[in-house]
Amino acid sequence: MKFRKHLLWLCLIVCIGLVACPVANAIDAAMPNPPASPTEVSVGVFVADIIDLDEVNENFQIEMILIAVWHDPRLAFDAEKEGTKEKIFQGPFQFAEVYTAWWPQLLILNEVGRGDYNAVKLTVYPDGMVRYAEQRNVLLETPMSLQDYPFDIQRLRAYIVPFGNRKEEVVLKINDGLRQATDEYVKRHSDVNIAEWDLRHLQMEEGETYYRYFGKKQEISQIELTIVMQRQSAHVVWDIICPLFILVSMIWSIFWMDIESLADRLNISFIGILTIVAYQFLIIDNMPRISYLTFTDALLLLSFIIMSATIPESLYIHSLVRRGKQPKAQRIDRAARWAFPLFYILAVSINYVIYIYIT
Repeated sequence: MKFRKHLLWLCLIVCIGLVACPVANAIDAAMPNPPASPTEVSVGVFVADIIDLDEVNENFQIEMILIAVWHDPRLAFDAEKEGTKEKIFQGPFQFAEVYTAWWPQLLILNEVGRGDYNAVKLTVYPDGMVRYAEQRNVLLETPMSLQDYPFDIQRLRAYIVPFGNRKEEVVLKINDGLRQATDEYVKRHSDVNIAEWDLRHLQMEEGETYYRYFGKKQEISQIELTIVMQRQSAHVVWDIICPLFILVSMIWSIFWMDIESLADRLNISFIGILTIVAYQFLIIDNMPRISYLTFTDALLLLSFIIMSATIPESLYIHSLVRRGKQPKAQRIDRAARWAFPLFYILAVSINYVIYIYIT
């Protein structure tokens, strides 16, 4: 009985040792920390595709390849002894379960949701250089400047920071070669662009920002990625602006009508005004709720004013006719045939210059 008791205790001690020893050997207290203070991480972004751009909700979706390179001498190894020139951890399982050393968790501050991680690969070289690459689809929220709509250029921004690391621990540097690769890729592959938009180029800037994880705000390193997109305005010009010009021109036909046909002149003016209101609703449905006038809004407002001005002109002409001043009424109508178009063209030109070249 005593022998069996001692044997039971011996088995229990051996089991505890087998469980505890591998855990103790697998955890290196230094490895989860950055290898230096600060550790420089070279970051590059390659934009493979623009998936969507939503002006109403002010967000955009892109497919991007994120590259990070840093040096960790603790991971250096003898290539001849190991029998390989590089150690590769590929796929979510190997990266999350097999690779146990430190790596920078690059967080995009204005990302909406978690995003889709499609591929990940980490390569360790004999000198301790580490190269991390991942491909992901992300939905990013960013304010848009629509004053020049439909001739606008949007600068879509993404803010990349090392999650959980202060500036004293990790500093992000720009890998400019990858940005240039994106510019060259866009020139060769037009399918990167989406309907209505052209991807012009990428801009990357190093900087700092403040982020509060807990307690006081901490200064952290940041890279600001700017994707410059230019709208293809042709369809808006042909579908909205050109018909608007034709509609306004048709309203001026009242100046060639009989000066005594007040009802007909007013009917044409009111039809034009109601059409402008319908155009306004068409524009609103495709725009975010913004507090400023866009170029198209100003154009619609100007067209509304010029059409509305034909109503008092017709009423004044009718009052002159009723008082027997037909010659004066005809002179005013003839002058209006030139005054209204000239004023409208001048106002539209000034509006275009102010929005496109000044503001």
